[in-house]
Amino acid sequence: MLLSLKINFITSLLIVLSIFSTASLSEAKAPIKISVLKFGTVNWTLETIKKEKLDTQNGFELIIQPLASTQAGKIALQANAADIIVSDWIWVARQRGFFKDYLFFPYSSSAGSIVVPKQSPIHSIEDLIGKKVGIAGGGLDKNWLLLRALALRKNINLEAGIDKVFGAPPLLNGLMKQGELDALINFWHYSARLKAEGYREIINTHGIIEQLGIRRTLPILGYVFSEKWALENATVLNKFLIASQEAANLLCTSDEHWTAILPLTRTQDTAKQQLLRHHYCDGRINHFSDAEKQAIAHIYSILADIGGKQLVGSTTQFDTALFWTAHQP
Repeated sequence: MLLSLKINFITSLLIVLSIFSTASLSEAKAPIKISVLKFGTVNWTLETIKKEKLDTQNGFELIIQPLASTQAGKIALQANAADIIVSDWIWVARQRGFFKDYLFFPYSSSAGSIVVPKQSPIHSIEDLIGKKVGIAGGGLDKNWLLLRALALRKNINLEAGIDKVFGAPPLLNGLMKQGELDALINFWHYSARLKAEGYREIINTHGIIEQLGIRRTLPILGYVFSEKWALENATVLNKFLIASQEAANLLCTSDEHWTAILPLTRTQDTAKQQLLRHHYCDGRINHFSDAEKQAIAHIYSILADIGGKQLVGSTTQFDTALFWTAHQP
């Protein structure tokens, strides 16, 4: 009798444990590891996904891996330590030339710009000749290369005609405010901080692209991932991409959600916060079709001519197949 009771108890216990184990497995969320720059603006989107539980509601767990540099993110992706990073289509095209299977999905069209002090006599590209110009991102930065390309169409050689100062974005902003630079080409969120203080924009990257003959608003940055991983995880990847768009829309339509991420802007200046929000929201991708893909291919050829192999490697022709289509199986 006692033995029978013990057997029944053990059997019941095993059944209960089995039920809990099955429930636990059914509730398990597919992890997505994304490596991003620690202070990058994409964190505004990602943290909103986490705060609003848009990941778990969509069947995945977003794991944010903050890194000290964009290069560290690229290394993490190549080492399979990250599923997704944020980069541009130039880098993806170059890597595919090295037989990497990376794909790109548009995230933001927010673009860099050239700013000068409010009272500066500089009002055009022509006025930059002979001036000291700060350039964020180095000699192969796309903002700088596109500006050079536009200047060459005006028979202006900026490469030889200006005093170039390369440096990190915050350092260059500091030099600008100290009066050490006549003009500065910087990323959008750093330019926004200066514009909130009264600095004047000469032209932004989209304006340059338009003067180069492309009248389309093109994505600047996107989510980058391996095609193999994407095809194996297509459902959860597409849900992440939808969650990303939902989070961005929340930040742009809800003051409550925007206030929640204000510490990530790293400024308490209301004017700067408002301008950062404005540019962030303007950068949302609402339309991306074959026309935009062909426009990017055109811009890529211009960049390849200016930047050469240092920029594009062996990939002189842009392959529009590098774009992930969200409805892929």
